[in-house]
Amino acid sequence: MRVVVTGGTGFIGRTLVGALVARGDAVGVPTRDPARARALLGPAVAAVAWNGRDPEPLARLLAGPRPCAVVNLAGEPIAAGRWTFARKARILESRVLAGRAVAEAASMAEAPPAVVVQGSAVGYYGPRASRSGDVLGESRPCGPGFLAEVCRQWEASSEAVEGLGTRRVVIRTGLVLGPGGGMLARMLPAFRLFLGGPLGGGGQWLPWVHLADVVGAVLWLLDDASASGPYNLCAPKAATMAGFCRELGKAMGRPSWLAVPSPVLALLLGAEMARETVLASQRAAPLRLDAGGYHFVLPDLGQALAACLDGRPEPPGGRTSPQ
Repeated sequence: MRVVVTGGTGFIGRTLVGALVARGDAVGVPTRDPARARALLGPAVAAVAWNGRDPEPLARLLAGPRPCAVVNLAGEPIAAGRWTFARKARILESRVLAGRAVAEAASMAEAPPAVVVQGSAVGYYGPRASRSGDVLGESRPCGPGFLAEVCRQWEASSEAVEGLGTRRVVIRTGLVLGPGGGMLARMLPAFRLFLGGPLGGGGQWLPWVHLADVVGAVLWLLDDASASGPYNLCAPKAATMAGFCRELGKAMGRPSWLAVPSPVLALLLGAEMARETVLASQRAAPLRLDAGGYHFVLPDLGQALAACLDGRPEPPGGRTSPQ
């Protein structure tokens, strides 16, 4: 099919676009810098100029003879800097405006897309959703806090496509592990210098997932005509911050001993940002992926971290058995 990927030059988007091209899909990527996108993604990808809010470039990409899908991952990075008032506004508006543009483009198309995969995150459940260790399934309601409100509005931004008969899936992604990006890349320098350790108290739950399984799950959700609604994209077994750092130290041959206290993180990041990111506790579980038969390529944290450190590409996951 034809797949339009917003956010296609990002950490997740690049790998997803490569997997789509490899399996024979025609891929379009709307972007602020088409020349950079073509250099990054290759000549097989149709990169068009897009300001993140105008539906017309998206509508042009949706036009054509093949069945069409959209994967909407566009949005200002969450952890690119301290949460000033202006940065928080960009984080929210970039996501909401992109989702609304997807919905408008779908309504403008001669044939609306068959499916829209809408980005979101486990931040939807709130920063203290698992203080007592309870497991978060997809039926858990939206929690409090800035990121939860961002996720709520982000998820709702493309909801209008359902009125066009389009199947819509929402992916609530956890902490994505992969070579060359994400939170892991920011933690590695300290561990390399023997200064690694848990952030905060260490008991907070991290819903991690390897990049190969994010891509595999998105491909599966695109293809499965019965899939709709929210899905947690995280590995079956979450880890605590302390457990995560122990496994990372083991994979690197380094100790995990130098904890960074919560007050220090609040000073470095700002109290709100620290509370809702590195100190958040969200023991999310992929209940609906498990029920649907998705097979995780890297369900073990140690193996996932080793794959990241090796820098080797992993094939995306898929179904345990064909339907």
